[in-house]
Amino acid sequence: MNSTIYILNHMDDLPKGELPDHIATYFSQKCVGDVSSAHAYDAQGFYALEILNSVDSTQLEKARKNGAKLFNLCKAEKVEKVKFSNISANPELALALSEGFMLSNYSFDTHKSEKSTFTMSNDQVTFSGKGSEEFEHTKIGVDSVHIARNMVNEPVSALNAQTISEEFTRLGKEAGFSVEVWNESKIESQKFGGLLAVNKGSQEPPTFSIMEYKPENAINDKPYVLVGKGVVFDTGGLSLKPTPKSMDFMKSDMGGSAVVAASLYGIAKQEMPLWVIGLVPATDNRPGENAICPGDIITTYSGHTVEVLNTDAEGRLILCDALAYAKKYDPIHVFDFATLTGAAAAAVGEYGTVVMGTASNDTKNKVKESGEHTYERLAELPIWPEYEDEMKGDISDLKNLGKGGGGAQSAGAFLKNFIDYPWLHFDIAPMAFLHGTKDYHTKGGTGVCVRLMLHYFKSIQHGK
Repeated sequence: MNSTIYILNHMDDLPKGELPDHIATYFSQKCVGDVSSAHAYDAQGFYALEILNSVDSTQLEKARKNGAKLFNLCKAEKVEKVKFSNISANPELALALSEGFMLSNYSFDTHKSEKSTFTMSNDQVTFSGKGSEEFEHTKIGVDSVHIARNMVNEPVSALNAQTISEEFTRLGKEAGFSVEVWNESKIESQKFGGLLAVNKGSQEPPTFSIMEYKPENAINDKPYVLVGKGVVFDTGGLSLKPTPKSMDFMKSDMGGSAVVAASLYGIAKQEMPLWVIGLVPATDNRPGENAICPGDIITTYSGHTVEVLNTDAEGRLILCDALAYAKKYDPIHVFDFATLTGAAAAAVGEYGTVVMGTASNDTKNKVKESGEHTYERLAELPIWPEYEDEMKGDISDLKNLGKGGGGAQSAGAFLKNFIDYPWLHFDIAPMAFLHGTKDYHTKGGTGVCVRLMLHYFKSIQHGK
């Protein structure tokens, strides 16, 4: 069965000549008053109608959610091909509808012996009418999100520090960006003390991946740098996590690295004229016999010494090496992404991402605008001097744990010691992994912040 989804600005725009008479009549009778959607079947296929006529972030999100509902209807009817036909609606709304549909078309069944019988891929989804010239970019954005979801959903038995770097290399070859992977000996020679310390309890060596997309027509002569936390599994180390609703989904603790790789993939596939670099330090955090202990003091890449008061505050230890290393690029700005603190999730629930940092208000506003447009909303928290004071060490330069309250901010205050450039820190812990499907966000990894980054860089590309 095939499906056509008609998208209108007003019911008067219904292309009755394209529809069977009985379907057109049904839609005309159904969509009166506040009713703005309808669907029907006949022997020829599945038909749906969406009336979309108001453009703001809330309406764009409503369109995505409606797209998710349409996907579930098509899945129930085992539809094989779908055509979105935008007759008269605003292109942004129509594309958002198709985006929600395709984002919902995801399942992670790699390790299942019986695969889903629903096999329609997004390659069978087409789009005509207003906005069709942007549909391929929408598809690439969806593909990028699915790539991030796949990485987050893979268990550490399939995606350790080595294999995640191999996945970055594969994505680079497919999309057109370069990837350099440092092995343990190179990391040791560069004195990445934070990454090496976290890795001490593991039987798997760490990696450090440098991804770079630099097209000949790049409009920026200094790079934008993205840094992603790549803790492929987090037991907490000797400061061991409990298992239920904690360690049992810590395969997702590399969600920040997935944002970076998937964003580079989308930027390269869309051939944006931008020079962008991605940095990912990767390791697992285990309580092996050589694991770092609470009270140990380590020396990081920057030369700062850090007293490790809690080995479960490990993400900031590997990020600080990468952030300090990013200075060598003299970047326009650096964004880092990490499932860093439970405090961020406590602050905003599963409804957004916490952001903070030293970037200009103009950059912050642009990023927030992209967050609103994609409905990957951002809540900015302050890094007050008192948070920075909390992270000063008693017997070392710094310590990796604050007093407890304002944990997301104290983590940000710790990272601030390692930067000398405009910087934003995205704590994606609230939305990186969901325990149930929510509209077009499927259960498990969400790929949060990938669409936000693609929209943000596209706005830079167009000088907005």
